[in-house]
Amino acid sequence: MRLGFLTACLTHRSLREHAEWASTHGYTALEVAAWPADTERPHTAGHIDVATLDPGGAEKVRDLFDRHGLVLSSLAYYENNLHPDPERRTAINAHLRRVVDAAALLNCPTVGTFVGRDPGRSVVENLAAAAEVFRPIVDHAGRAGVKVVIENCPMGGWHPDGYPGNLAYSPELWEWLAAQGLYLNFDPSHLVWLGIDPVAAVRRHRDRIAHVQAKDVEVFPELRTRFSVYGTALNKADKWDAGWWRYRIPGLGQIDWPTLVDTLRENGFDGVVSVEHEDPQLSGSDDRVEEGLHVAARTLAPLLG
Repeated sequence: MRLGFLTACLTHRSLREHAEWASTHGYTALEVAAWPADTERPHTAGHIDVATLDPGGAEKVRDLFDRHGLVLSSLAYYENNLHPDPERRTAINAHLRRVVDAAALLNCPTVGTFVGRDPGRSVVENLAAAAEVFRPIVDHAGRAGVKVVIENCPMGGWHPDGYPGNLAYSPELWEWLAAQGLYLNFDPSHLVWLGIDPVAAVRRHRDRIAHVQAKDVEVFPELRTRFSVYGTALNKADKWDAGWWRYRIPGLGQIDWPTLVDTLRENGFDGVVSVEHEDPQLSGSDDRVEEGLHVAARTLAPLLG
């Protein structure tokens, strides 16, 4: 297995700067952010402009990765493909197709996204709509030799009450994903606070895990007792904050990484484990973000070799 990180943690750096830093600090892969340049949601970036990428530009990117001994594990575009605004949904779906086309030019094996959700419709209604949205995208990706991977993040900030805004949050829904020809970008941090055993989830769904994101989580049971698993409901200052748990860098939370990595290996996974740095305690400056990436490398690199 290889260790990588998602470039969205340092939005202002160029892809060249990311490659140079990664190759000298224990990383051998990058999961590259591919949002449009005008995206304003936190933890997004556009380190490859898929709208303008042509064969010549793709060759330059491949050369950059080769010079630094890196692999491009995935292109990342995590957006709401079931957005309730029809025009916004159409634009998101169209950009996802462009990301798939870019991945094909770059010989990149996966493209990561969310299913999303229209919060005004039921889960069953949303899944029916999602099947229509993703069928042509999956077919297009298959012809291009690319797998579409869905991260299992609940995305509570997309729902007015903090309920799941991405219909890939539970293993039950992963079975639906598989039936659509979709794969998993497996992130164990979300499973822990939902009360799901990530090790058991790997064993049951190993055939659909095409990419892994490494993020940890810190849970505060006394706050969960007050707010419930659904999180704060009143006076919510930040729609993304549940009030009783927070993301951490691998090694600073509650996930048993040695057991999880061993289970991935035993069940046939030999791809990239990509650090998704969303740790609020190690953010706010480049130095703090880099410190987090160093902690992640110290935690994970010895386990992946």
